[in-house]
Amino acid sequence: MSKSKKPGAIKRVSKPLYEQELERLQAELVSMQQWIIETGARVLVIFEGRDAAGKGGAIKRIIQYLNPRSARVVALPTPSEREKGQWYFQRYIEHLPTTGEIVLMDRSWYNRAGVERVMGYCTDEQYHRFLEQVPQVEKMLVDDGIILVKYWFSVSDTVQEQRFHSRLEDPMRRWKLSDTDLFSITRWEDYSRAKDDMFAATDRSYAPWWTIESDDKRAARLNSIKHLLDQIPYEPREPEKVTIPERPVAAAYDRPSRDRTNFVTDHAKTLKQKV
Repeated sequence: MSKSKKPGAIKRVSKPLYEQELERLQAELVSMQQWIIETGARVLVIFEGRDAAGKGGAIKRIIQYLNPRSARVVALPTPSEREKGQWYFQRYIEHLPTTGEIVLMDRSWYNRAGVERVMGYCTDEQYHRFLEQVPQVEKMLVDDGIILVKYWFSVSDTVQEQRFHSRLEDPMRRWKLSDTDLFSITRWEDYSRAKDDMFAATDRSYAPWWTIESDDKRAARLNSIKHLLDQIPYEPREPEKVTIPERPVAAAYDRPSRDRTNFVTDHAKTLKQKV
C-alpha cells in the first residue's frame, strides 16, 4: 500500500475562494433543479466511500438551497427483521426518484459490497448474488430513463484517522462515530480489496463509478457539485417573475391584547458579546 500523505502536507483550497465558488455552484444547482422539475427528469445520485471520507458534507452543500419538495436525502438505518427477509434491493427501490425529483443516497445498496462483506454481515452467497444482480438492476433504472450518478469518496488513512479523532472530541459530531467506523481502521486493506472487487463488477459504461479525492474537503465538495452539474443535461432556467402586491390599508381590526399570547422567552436578549 502506498504511503499516505501527511495531513499537514495537503494543499487546501482557500476559504474565500471556496465560499465564492460554492455560492456560484449552488446557484447552478437551483437552476438545475428547476429544469428537473419542469422536464419531469428523475435523478439518482449515490454517495459511497470510506467512513469520514466527506460524503455527508458534500451532500449537505448540494441539498442546502434546493426545494425540499423535489429533492431529498435517503440514509437508511440498519434493516429490520422484516426487511432482512425481503429481496435485498426491495427497501431501496421504494426510495427511487419520481418525475421531477432528485434523490441523494447517503450510502446505498452498495453496503452489501462494502461493510457487509468486510464485517461478515452477509453470507458469501448473498454477496456474490448481489454483484451479479446490481448491474442488471442499474441497467433497468437507466433504461427506464433515470439519470444515475455514482460517487466514491476516497480518503487517505492518515486523514481518516485525523477526522475520527476530531469527531471524538466534538460533542456535536460524536454521534458520527460507531463501533463499525472505528473498526474500519484495523480493516483498511480489507475495505480496499472489497472496493476494488466492487468496482470490477459494477463499473459499467451505463453506470460508471466516479472517484473524488477527498483529503481536502473543500475541494471535494466543489469538485462533486461541478461534476454533478456536468452529468445532468439541463438548460439554465430563469426564475419566473413575481410581483409583490401592495399591502391593502388595514380595515377595522382590533388585535387581541398581547397579554393573551404566550411568547417564547427572549434568550437572545440575555446574551453578551464575547470579546
